[in-house]
Amino acid sequence: LALISSSDRPLSFGLFFPRKPPSAGSTMTRLISEAPARSNIELGDVTYHNLKQLKKINTVVLPVSYNDKFYVDVLQSGELAKLAYYNDVVVGAVCSRIDTSENMRRLYIMTLGCLYPYRRLGIGTVMVQHILNCVERDGNFDSIFLHVKVDNKGAIEFYKRFGFEIVETKQHYYKRIEPADAHVLQKTLTKKAAVAAAAANSSNTTSQHHNSSDEE
Repeated sequence: LALISSSDRPLSFGLFFPRKPPSAGSTMTRLISEAPARSNIELGDVTYHNLKQLKKINTVVLPVSYNDKFYVDVLQSGELAKLAYYNDVVVGAVCSRIDTSENMRRLYIMTLGCLYPYRRLGIGTVMVQHILNCVERDGNFDSIFLHVKVDNKGAIEFYKRFGFEIVETKQHYYKRIEPADAHVLQKTLTKKAAVAAAAANSSNTTSQHHNSSDEE
């Protein structure tokens, strides 16, 4: 499940968390908005010490609850799971994992959400761009994909701006949620090996062309 945000649940102002100092060894990616009028947006590591903040963000933003195993796995996700901070306040999160089913290596965005009052500030864009940067640096992913409720038009249009396309619709994907159907949105990627092979092939073709010209 991946949503930009949801106003279906009541918002508790007790969930606006000040950030604690990062633990030793943790990394913090500072991403300053391009618009001078905007405040700072940062992405920080998910750790044991701030895991409760992630749980509360997901409870408010997402219509699906996640078990303890989900959060244990998130702690091992490294750069693929981040908390989003707006002026040092936790306001969103993204959690993703590597999926190797169907004989492919794909990145699955499990959750991506932002508290409703902080929408349209570029926070969702920062989180998605971080994930895109991760897969680009890796260079060995076939695609990125996620599930979105069929009636979440805002999220669908949001992801389309990053090159995602609806590739499938799963009937009755959600339990105890209406509508229960979900679109699968996917962004197809080009692996580094494929790019290198294409470049080598192009180089060989050019070389053969020059040799042929020389012989003539």
